[in-house]
Amino acid sequence: MIKARALKTLAALMLFAGLSIQALAIDLETARAKGLAGEVDNGLLAVPPGAATDAQSMIGTINNQRRAEYARIAAQNNLSLEVVGSMMFEKIYTRLPVGTWVQVKGQWKKKAG
Repeated sequence: MIKARALKTLAALMLFAGLSIQALAIDLETARAKGLAGEVDNGLLAVPPGAATDAQSMIGTINNQRRAEYARIAAQNNLSLEVVGSMMFEKIYTRLPVGTWVQVKGQWKKKAG
């Protein structure tokens, strides 16, 4: 019951995240495509290894928005922030293009096809 509710809430978050950062979405996609931003398995963004820090400010802004939304979802569903972040990463990962930097269990790699 709680997990089903959490999944519905995560779906709403995906919609919310798409709308709330719509102005940043193009920049995020560009930053990912240029290797300046990567997704981490905790549901947050980070600068991949060897990348310039050009996207650091944008990454911080998006991470703050994500943390706030993850905290809201966690509180509503009696889940930890870690669980919500991991669930969100799974959803985000499926939409990432091949070649996007991802960090899983502390190891950076590019998403394979």
